[in-house]
Amino acid sequence: MTTPDTAEQTTPGTTTRPATGTPAGTVGAPWGVELVLDLDGCDRERISNRRVIRRFAEALVQEIGMRRYGRPVCKRFALDNPEAAGYSLVQLITTSSITAHFAENTGRAFINVFSCKDFDVDAAAQFIAAYFRAGRYTAQVLHRGPNPATTPTPTPAAAGTDAGAGVEVS
Repeated sequence: MTTPDTAEQTTPGTTTRPATGTPAGTVGAPWGVELVLDLDGCDRERISNRRVIRRFAEALVQEIGMRRYGRPVCKRFALDNPEAAGYSLVQLITTSSITAHFAENTGRAFINVFSCKDFDVDAAAQFIAAYFRAGRYTAQVLHRGPNPATTPTPTPAAAGTDAGAGVEVS
């Protein structure tokens, strides 16, 4: 079982954890990398502005070297809950997705960047925190997978040995 790498930030621009360093699709590489950010103390005008949020999606895609698939979807939700009210964003990218929710009344943002193409998670985290002028953030890097297409298949135990007893291989 893989556990997430975690780094807590007190100011934007400090180091989080690197991604895998091994391109997805190679033997032993995870299927993908997911950056999970919890931002606090964000600029409330920026996280409450639909245009700023949509531009963020476009800018982040360029920053991490990905390609957008369609336009970002950005809708305002949870208006009945003052702590959670704000915009949610979904931007599909050709290698997966970027999702976010902005709690405009509390100055918080929750952002996920998942891709089966490796990317610089440090640069992405710093870019996102700076874009929303976060006072602090917590970053987790999840290595999703492993990729079954690139993980070697175990060799069945030789017939007549105890190691393979009771296991039928077809």
